[in-house]
Amino acid sequence: MNSPAAAAADTPTPSVLPGLALATFGAIAFSGKAIIVKLAYRHGVDAVTLIMFRMLFALPLFVALAWWAGRGKPALTRRDWLAILGLGFSGYYLASFLDFAGLAYVTASFERLVLYLNPTLVLGLGWLLFGRRASAKQLIAMAVSYSGVLLVFGHELQFAGADVALGAALVFGSALSYAVYLVYSGEEVKRLGSMRLTGLATSVACVLCIVQFLVLRPISAATTVAPEVIWLSVLNATLCTFAPVLMVMMAIERIGSTLAAQTGMLGPMSTILMGVLLLGEPFTVWVAAGTVLVLAGVWLLARWR
Repeated sequence: MNSPAAAAADTPTPSVLPGLALATFGAIAFSGKAIIVKLAYRHGVDAVTLIMFRMLFALPLFVALAWWAGRGKPALTRRDWLAILGLGFSGYYLASFLDFAGLAYVTASFERLVLYLNPTLVLGLGWLLFGRRASAKQLIAMAVSYSGVLLVFGHELQFAGADVALGAALVFGSALSYAVYLVYSGEEVKRLGSMRLTGLATSVACVLCIVQFLVLRPISAATTVAPEVIWLSVLNATLCTFAPVLMVMMAIERIGSTLAAQTGMLGPMSTILMGVLLLGEPFTVWVAAGTVLVLAGVWLLARWR
């Protein structure tokens, strides 16, 4: 039996618990985005229209966040604005649109597993762009994660057809686009702060998604959607987009990025659970094995970095 002292050492201190709770709820809320998108697709909406509604409802919230985080801070320079435009395009516009488009072809569970490869993509981009070598242990961790994704991909391809390949490519493109954002955002985070940069970059993405809709679709495409699409988009913009951004950032302030990232491992598991309960997606031994491999690889990558 463990001694009381050992048990106390294993129990998070009260000051850590609020941060862990924020990180946990943030991870679960983020993971709900795929579920809401899949539910909205059942009402005949397309990706361009659906992401426009999400960003339309999220825009005022992120503008307010950027204003609040920028109070008393130096004015943005031309260099800052160019960086914000580039990061907003890559990290929030392109990544979001490719993700929404991919979800039309793959399950929410598989989408979350592919997106969870993000740390491995950041590592790969560091090697490709900056010559940062990966250790043998890091390569092993990457191989474990990718074997899990390939396992689930092969299973979905067998039962869902060739469209799964297109969906997987789109979602992987989303993960890669967001990895580019992470690689290049470090300097701007130091200059502007994470909340101000997130508010500004996401506002840029919101505007781009709205403009994309106006260019590619008639206004009638927005006025004839099912009412369910509207309230699902409101839920997506608030509960699954803006709220988790705040919760995760507040968690990082309290418990640090490492512990917050480890708590994020709840995301794929919660997506799979919600996919089974709300969407009727199958939970097979292949999905379970793939999930274990992806999570194990990301955990090993964090441990061996």
